[in-house]
Amino acid sequence: MAALPPMLWASSLVLVLWAGFCSAVCVEVPSETEAVQGTDMKLLCISCMKREEVTASTVVEWFYRPEGGKDEPIYEYRKTNHEFPSRFSGRIQWNGSKDMQDVSITVVNVTLNDSGIYTCNITREFEFEIHRPLFTSSRLIHLTVVEEAGEDFTSVISEIMMYILLVFLTLWLLIEMVYCYRKVSKAEEAAQENATDYLAIPSENKENCAVPVEE
Repeated sequence: MAALPPMLWASSLVLVLWAGFCSAVCVEVPSETEAVQGTDMKLLCISCMKREEVTASTVVEWFYRPEGGKDEPIYEYRKTNHEFPSRFSGRIQWNGSKDMQDVSITVVNVTLNDSGIYTCNITREFEFEIHRPLFTSSRLIHLTVVEEAGEDFTSVISEIMMYILLVFLTLWLLIEMVYCYRKVSKAEEAAQENATDYLAIPSENKENCAVPVEE
């Protein structure tokens, strides 16, 4: 397995640390919109709950609409998982969280025919004694499936910046080393000159150089 570039390794470390500190925080992150055929594609659908929605029951419905076609149900979560007969039969996995804020699914082994619009509908029914109001929200994902993965322009720029930064830091370190070396060398030369001058003084004059001691 090829080693990760330093920039990618550092970025991954930052993301892991960030996730460790922020795991309890719900953030509505948009889903990826491009997949490579033959891979597994996670369709991300996150709907953060408000304080009053914690006790609500959640129903999730996933729909797929091909280019120029109509919405067709492909998956549903209503206390239990249910997969509708479709082109995705046997290829959908539930990736939702226990708190039902993340209601994502994964399409296994995507094909070029899986391109289209995916709709994630979330319905929450409040469990109040007097009335049971509903809260609904939707997420649209325009998915494009390609034959081969293209090189991400952002990652290329990040890698270039990483190498520029490494070169800059290397040059700065070399300059600091040269500066420190010269400073130490000058200090040693000054010490040697002082020692040479002291040795050059006649012995009878060296006694006069001694610092008198006060009694």
